[in-house]
Amino acid sequence: MVFLRRPDEPIDGFAQYLDEEQATWGFVPNYAYCFADRPDVAVAWKALNRTIVAGMDRRTYELASIAVARARRSTYCTTAHSKFLRDICDDPDALAAIETDPDGGALPARDQAVYRFARAVATDASAVTQAQIDGLRAQGFSDGDIAGIAYAAAARMFFTAVLDGLGAQLDLQTAQQFDPDLLRGMVVGRPPSDTPSGNR
Repeated sequence: MVFLRRPDEPIDGFAQYLDEEQATWGFVPNYAYCFADRPDVAVAWKALNRTIVAGMDRRTYELASIAVARARRSTYCTTAHSKFLRDICDDPDALAAIETDPDGGALPARDQAVYRFARAVATDASAVTQAQIDGLRAQGFSDGDIAGIAYAAAARMFFTAVLDGLGAQLDLQTAQQFDPDLLRGMVVGRPPSDTPSGNR
């Protein structure tokens, strides 16, 4: 599940956090236990992420999140955000394009700009150039939009690093939402769990 032991005594706020995660997913995701000792960090990150998402187009957010997750070799976030792109944004075509070319080359030009900028932030933010920003502007993105993509990328980097650093595996229930052939292309790092995640 994760590398950490669960605390002997419940930490204030952790039970509520687990309840919220189960309400979202229908089960308690493995990643929740990365925050067993510090549920306040999970709550703070969720608040930050909600703020970022609220200020940008959801589909753009998901494309950026997938780009970062793949760059950081996060199976967990690659698969979860692929599910959101398909199911919440109703865009299986974009998901198929990413599967065809994980570097984003099969996406439309506007989406490619998002994907490649987010990946650049995730791999070496110090190497981002004015030309990349101008390229996003040329695709119709405002400076606020561009900043939002950078915020989304940075927030995703935090979450992927915590989950992989503490050994969280993608939940079997989420993995099973995809055809095995499609899932194989999303396993970019740790393999998914082979046992179902539990409930409260």
